[in-house]
Amino acid sequence: MFEHAMSALSDLFEPMRLLVLFGGMLVGMVFGMLPGLGGVAAVSILLPFIYYLDDYSGLAMLLGAVSIVYTSDTITSVLLGAPGSPASAPTAIEGYALAKKGRAARALGVGFLASMVGGLVGATVLFVAIPVAGPIVLLLSTPELFMFAVVGLVFASSMIGENLAKGLAAACLGLFLGAVGPAQAAADFRFTFGQVYLLDGFSLTIVALGMFGVAEVITMLSVGGGISGEAMKVAGWKDGFRDFWVNKWLVIRSAIIGVFGGFVPAVGASASTWVAYGHAIRSTKDKSQFGKGEIRGIAAAEGANNATVISDLVPTVLFSVPGGPAAAIFLGALFSFGYYPGPRMITEHPDLMFLMVWSVALTSVVGAAICFAISPALAKLTRIPFGIIAAPLILIMVIGAYQSTSTMGDIFMLFALGALGWVMKHADWPRAPALVGFVLAKPMEQYFWLTNQIHGWSWVTRPGVLIIASVIIIPLVLGGIRKYRARKDAVPVADANAEKAMGGGHNHSVGLFMAVLASFAFVYGAWEMMGFNPASRLFPSLAIGPGIGLSLWLVYRGLREYRPDLGRDASELTILAALIFYGVAVWAIGITVPTALLLAWMLLIRAKMRLWTGLIYGTVIFVFIQVLFGLLRGDAPIGALFNIG
Repeated sequence: MFEHAMSALSDLFEPMRLLVLFGGMLVGMVFGMLPGLGGVAAVSILLPFIYYLDDYSGLAMLLGAVSIVYTSDTITSVLLGAPGSPASAPTAIEGYALAKKGRAARALGVGFLASMVGGLVGATVLFVAIPVAGPIVLLLSTPELFMFAVVGLVFASSMIGENLAKGLAAACLGLFLGAVGPAQAAADFRFTFGQVYLLDGFSLTIVALGMFGVAEVITMLSVGGGISGEAMKVAGWKDGFRDFWVNKWLVIRSAIIGVFGGFVPAVGASASTWVAYGHAIRSTKDKSQFGKGEIRGIAAAEGANNATVISDLVPTVLFSVPGGPAAAIFLGALFSFGYYPGPRMITEHPDLMFLMVWSVALTSVVGAAICFAISPALAKLTRIPFGIIAAPLILIMVIGAYQSTSTMGDIFMLFALGALGWVMKHADWPRAPALVGFVLAKPMEQYFWLTNQIHGWSWVTRPGVLIIASVIIIPLVLGGIRKYRARKDAVPVADANAEKAMGGGHNHSVGLFMAVLASFAFVYGAWEMMGFNPASRLFPSLAIGPGIGLSLWLVYRGLREYRPDLGRDASELTILAALIFYGVAVWAIGITVPTALLLAWMLLIRAKMRLWTGLIYGTVIFVFIQVLFGLLRGDAPIGALFNIG
């Protein structure tokens, strides 16, 4: 094994291969900073070029791009509150709260260092575990895999926000969204309303960008000014280094969680990140700062998601089951170079396996060093009026969403889900459980259906299932006992209200509206579900049944606590309406004129830029957007009624 590892390292350090590795890393770094693009867009752009290279060079370039995305997306998550990728949602919650307090450099420093260590731990573990990785994965059967997914979902529901009912209802809503489209177990298309666009379900990119990115842009445009209210210290990275050193063991533990999360096919970084984030909460004595800017949350999340990148390659290479879209593209590249994934890959191509380990390890170190070096300069962005940043950010989100199917449905769904995210935020419904539920919906359905086909309902008594279930039940029982004692003794219990930290706050009118909306959606889903094949009804019932009970309970509570207070969010409603109008205008007359008008409104009216400065800056943004469409080999939207462009 050692000989093959050294041989792979020697092959990687050939000048041409090293050059293309770093070239892929730079592409991944840039696209990781752009919300909604990330690893999929990076490897898609690089894919045509790998065929001009030898197999090791081409695969190294793809790995360089993929392995840096979870490091550079920290920048977007911290500075803008929009997760650069779905797995960085905990970083957006904690890092964005720190950025608004003027401590963005501290959050970025910890994020970059934790990402680097996560990548190195993942590489180290796999260096040792490659010969035994296959048997480890095969030890997990479908009941245990299903319960692992449930753990990730419940952790996200119970640890973000002060109201468990809202967290669980949001998780059920995410599962419901994930059930839209083709059923896993039968030839049914569910909840499509006769729309061709919904036959494939919702795009993860659009769900993440809409519920987090668009909602945050609306709030920041309404507030005005910069993200941070305090002057940034360009030397803040020293605080980040100190915080990282204090929490180094948490980072390592989280990285190990990420490694094992990547071993589980189709679950990957999003679930393992939340499990690691939950571990950070449970291992912290003072939990009051979680959701308000707790550095331990960033350390855990970034250590886990970067470690998952390399361990995602285990199911991809050993079982031809990619851990995500980027891994699927990498799998296609393997086929094109004549490699056929399977358990024999370890014995037949050991050098290639170790090349993957070395590529990710080297990229993790160099990429983190580059990000860490520029973090003080990037932190200064938080003092720039947000209207100036929001203009290109919204358009980049539109491009990122449009890559899903290249139809107008992508743009409509981006702003529709953005409206849903805004409503959830002001209703004090945590959005993270909804995102995690959506991510886990398809693997959970697959595992749940197979489990019931193979084991019936006897699977609930399996020792492994009971052990994993205890991870959920015991903390919930203990937490309930603590809260009961606290109420009995009239001692307030500290909560981690992530949504308030991200600029939210409970609006009673919006809260009641959200509960009614969710109740209607779940009740309609139950009625619609009756027409499905019995196998197709199995999974949606897991979301719809509890969802009805939880949402109706929240309607009752909302009516009991109701106070009219909708007027305080009128400014944000105006901005939301403007963005929806932009989407309709793009559908009607194409992207050119609506984009020019949107830029003028954001820069000259919202950001109050001078006329000539705004015109020059807006022109640069407009040209950049057109170039980005060209790079992604996509045609810009044209008008359905008539095209002005």
